[in-house]
Formats: sequence, C-alpha cells, structure tokens
Amino acid sequence: MRAPIIGITTETNDQNEYVLPVEYANAIRKAGGIPLLLPPGEPRLDELLTLIDGLILSGGGDIDPLHYGSRGHPEVYMIDPARDEMELALARQAAGGDLPTLGVCRGAQLINVALGGTLVEHLPDEIDNTIAHRMEPRGAVPHPVTIAGNSQLAEVIGEEVVVGASWHHQAIRTPAPRLEVVARAADGTIEAVELPGHPWLLAVQWHPEITAGEDPVQQRLFDALVEAARERMRAR
Repeated sequence: MRAPIIGITTETNDQNEYVLPVEYANAIRKAGGIPLLLPPGEPRLDELLTLIDGLILSGGGDIDPLHYGSRGHPEVYMIDPARDEMELALARQAAGGDLPTLGVCRGAQLINVALGGTLVEHLPDEIDNTIAHRMEPRGAVPHPVTIAGNSQLAEVIGEEVVVGASWHHQAIRTPAPRLEVVARAADGTIEAVELPGHPWLLAVQWHPEITAGEDPVQQRLFDALVEAARERMRAR
C-alpha cells in the first residue's frame, strides 16, 4: 500500500506567493505520510478530494467576520476571501464524510465557523492577562491546556494536560452545534474541539507542528492523522 497523502492548506503572502511553515510537512513525513500543499482558490474540490487521504486545515490569517455574523474588529488581519471560500467548503465536506481532518489554530476556528459557530474577534478584549495566547506583536508562546479525559483527543495524545505553542488572538466563542469542546486553557479559552460520530476530525487552537519535531506528545497528533488516513485507505 502506498503512503497516505495528506493535503495541507496554504496561504498567500504579501508577495503573492503561496506559503506554509515547513514544520507541517516535516511532521507528516515523520508520521509516514506524504504532504501535498493545497493553494487557496481551487474551484474543483470534488476532484481535489479524490487525491488526498487526509486533510490539515492550517493556521494563518483571520477568517472574514462576515462568515460568522460579526461586524469585525480593528485587530482582524490577513483576510483572504479565496482561502476562506475554499477552506470553508473543504471543512464542510470533510465533516460530512469520513476524511480524517486536523484543524490547527485558524483551522480550528474555521471548522467551527463552517459548521455554524462563532468566534471571539480579539481575545485581549474579553479575557484577563493571566495567560498569554500569543507573544506580541505576533509570535508563539507556550501555555498548558487541559484535555477532557473521555475525549478522542486525550486518547490520541495520551495526556490530559499538555503544553502547546500558542499563537492566536481569536478563539471559538460559540461552538457549532455538532462540535464537542474537549480542551480549555486555565482562563476558559476553548483550546480544542472534535466532531462526535466522525471517524477522525480533531481541531486544536494551539500549533502542534511548531514543537512536534522535539515533542513526541505533539507529534502524536500527526501520527494519528496519518494512521487514520491509512485505515481509511484500507477500508476502501
């Protein structure tokens, strides 16, 4: 059997280039999968989905607040309509089928919005400063996350408290009806959701790819995604 192909969404930078941190590809290769980068704006999603065995909705800029009924916020940045349209459609198709899917940071927020949830536009407006969720102006900072012991996420990671690399100023406000909240930070911020009834759809607010190279706990997310993709291939 060939290695599972894992599609990873990318973003467009200010130089009109498609970009993705190399850590995503490294983590998938380490797990035994083949990374396939997916640029924004692809209209033929049905054909694209025949090429991949698993999906990562990666981190990046903010989702247009219009998608979750907000008037916006001055701190919202890097809105990409083409990326929003494609990834919202991908998330809905993944949630409605059996495609193993991992949402990371923006990807977690996007899955929530795609399924009818809303977001906190700017966390510093609504929580105290006991926990930093990103290093200002924009950078990663570690903090603990508590995972529900009876969750699929806890089964995958093997721990109920993990330290993740956090890099976000938004978060899930109202979870989509179909999603289950399975992890929070000490300040109450939602840090992970999963989709009950789906074979493998997990979404984390932190960035496991940043530390997966040195932290086997974070690498387990990518290992489990690739294994779920392999199981799906065997079943077909």
